[in-house]
Amino acid sequence: MTAPFGRRTTALLERRTVGAYVIIAVRDDQARPQPGQFYMLAAAERWGGGEGERPFLARAVSILRAADDGTVEFLLEDVGPGTRRLCELDAGDQLLLSGPFGNGFAQPAPGTLLVGGGIGIAPLLAVQERWGGRALLGFRDAHHAQGAALFEDPEVATDDGSRGHRGFVTELLERELDQEPRAVYACGPPALLEAIGESARRRGIDASLALEAPMACGFGACYGCVVATADGYRRVCVDGPVFEAAALR
Repeated sequence: MTAPFGRRTTALLERRTVGAYVIIAVRDDQARPQPGQFYMLAAAERWGGGEGERPFLARAVSILRAADDGTVEFLLEDVGPGTRRLCELDAGDQLLLSGPFGNGFAQPAPGTLLVGGGIGIAPLLAVQERWGGRALLGFRDAHHAQGAALFEDPEVATDDGSRGHRGFVTELLERELDQEPRAVYACGPPALLEAIGESARRRGIDASLALEAPMACGFGACYGCVVATADGYRRVCVDGPVFEAAALR
């Protein structure tokens, strides 16, 4: 379903915490988001008037879950003025949202690996719950790694070794690809996606990457989220956020 035009107001249905992350839930009866798409979110109160008058702009947040009854969940981490304000919201508080925006993941081929880092695990949960897939997840530490509990039978790596494999999630991925090359769906910080894209190109396998980028509008007007591709610069918000690794430069 096409995203309705304009921003609308809704009340939070639920707020809960999972380790270092906050999950908020709303109901959106006007659209049916796909895994990999995102919404632009802003609090209805105390937005644009905080310390230093921040935050000004809505924040782009990937869909964590989208249920048949219209319930949509988002995964948040307090990393700045905007996400901090969103994390403070509780059930009944008013949220301004627009979306869903962007092109999400297509249905994956059997055996596709889902590789996520930090807050980038969000769209991969939506993929796993809709279509299945084995998840390889990387986190800073055991506190953040509690987010892995959202997934079915994930394999976990932490930077400090406090849970699962000590090291990077790309080390888990390289081991899997050495045994059986297969397609990859991934989301996470730029360094992670660059490493996965390079590994995929080197092996000649398909990799679909959900990019993260600062956005001012979310619908292509501001050109603030462009990324270099083989066909020139493309906007992450409308041409992505999911791109084939082979197309990125």
